[in-house]
Amino acid sequence: MASQLPAPHSHVSLAGIMNQFETHAEELLGRAQAAAEILRTFDQAKVDRVVEAIFKAAFDARITLAQLAFDETGMGRVEHKVVKNAWASLLIHEHIRRQRTVGILSHDPDRGITEIAQPIGPILALTPVTNPTSTTIFKALICLKTRNPVIFSPHRGARKCCQETVRILHEAASASGAPPHCIQVLQKAQIEYLDALMQHRRLALILATGTGSIVRRAQISGTPTLGVGPGNVPVYVHHSADLPFAAKMIVHSKTFDNGTVCASEQAVVAEPEVDFRLRPLFVERGSYFCTPEETRALGTVCYDPASAGMRPGVVGQPAAAIATQAGFKVPEGTRLLVAEPDGVGRDHPLSYEILAPILAWYRVPDYPEALKICRAITRLGGTGHTLGLYANDESVVADFAGMDAARILVNTPTTEGALGGIFNHPPPSLTLACGTGAGNVTTDNITIDHLLNIHRVARMRPNLRWLDIPRDTWLDPAVDGDRIRELYNRNY
Repeated sequence: MASQLPAPHSHVSLAGIMNQFETHAEELLGRAQAAAEILRTFDQAKVDRVVEAIFKAAFDARITLAQLAFDETGMGRVEHKVVKNAWASLLIHEHIRRQRTVGILSHDPDRGITEIAQPIGPILALTPVTNPTSTTIFKALICLKTRNPVIFSPHRGARKCCQETVRILHEAASASGAPPHCIQVLQKAQIEYLDALMQHRRLALILATGTGSIVRRAQISGTPTLGVGPGNVPVYVHHSADLPFAAKMIVHSKTFDNGTVCASEQAVVAEPEVDFRLRPLFVERGSYFCTPEETRALGTVCYDPASAGMRPGVVGQPAAAIATQAGFKVPEGTRLLVAEPDGVGRDHPLSYEILAPILAWYRVPDYPEALKICRAITRLGGTGHTLGLYANDESVVADFAGMDAARILVNTPTTEGALGGIFNHPPPSLTLACGTGAGNVTTDNITIDHLLNIHRVARMRPNLRWLDIPRDTWLDPAVDGDRIRELYNRNY
């Protein structure tokens, strides 16, 4: 959003403007720090009461918040946003509610190590326009479970629904005994306010979910950041797969909330035999296979070469509406547009991530080419994110396990499979990290484990194997590594 700075002849000085941004950040973080000091005194039972209250309030408001998100963003489908809100409240709470986040987490008497959980302090949570209310619910739950106050910065296209979500969650938390301002929202839209907040000395961590530009902004702020990477998810369908099941799962997953989840399938890759059998199964489930002319028109509508990314106007829109934008009509009941690019890369716009009910389709001559195309799609814009695989041959699974994807999902819809908790059991999360290749510090599904400082009390437990080695051994040039290992393991 363009900065709303005063006109050149304004009497307001630049120093005054900058002080305005910094003052607002100071106010927000001052309140958050006060909340943090109170939260630090909570025992586990008190923390869990607050978290349960937030869960209940979020779940009870799931329909209202879904409608608000749809009305404001114009993306996705209301009924699917309801499901997202239910997932973000119920399943996240079920996953974390029995886990300890206060005091002693473990004690190993043999090693003499006691692990103690400590909160990290105020957290800034960035939320995307595609999953605004569900991400807010998710992040509020994991932050309060770990005794960390949270400040939300919503995407400018979803401010109102996020503000209402924060209001509901904060009221529930306060009523259950949480301190004031444990959940806040940045009301200012200008990016300078966000920058001042991200760079503030009192901010402990940024939970960055959103566009690549906003994640990068967080990463260069100087504040520790748990970020995400973009998804460009290929799905390979092998001849050993249950093809009707694969078609059902892929169409279901790619059309969920009109494809707004970053882990949704972006391309199907299949060899000729599978391609021939799979196409009619997709058609039966409401897929429309575009002609070459329609594919070219769709690429122009969906992809902006200037920004090297998808055009916002198609994100989360129905298949028929996108086809109309591209100048062609589809049969009534069409849920998914399937297009066949000639390759992967700059000259093939639909080989990029498009968060809409649009699926690229690659018919490849053989298995080695399938591996090659999947690697190319992942590298184009989904490094470290997710890969889907339908196969009942473990050697195929082993081959694809070597791909640069944090989540290799076998016979599983990638939308729910990456988020976890429905069709499989990775930690359920709406923040999916993608590893160093995507500029992230981890490949994990982000959860409460990442929002704690674990302190370790280490008691004296002498390592006699080391202490029994004669001291002059280290200074003897004739002693090599093999001799050291022999001495180290002697009599033990």
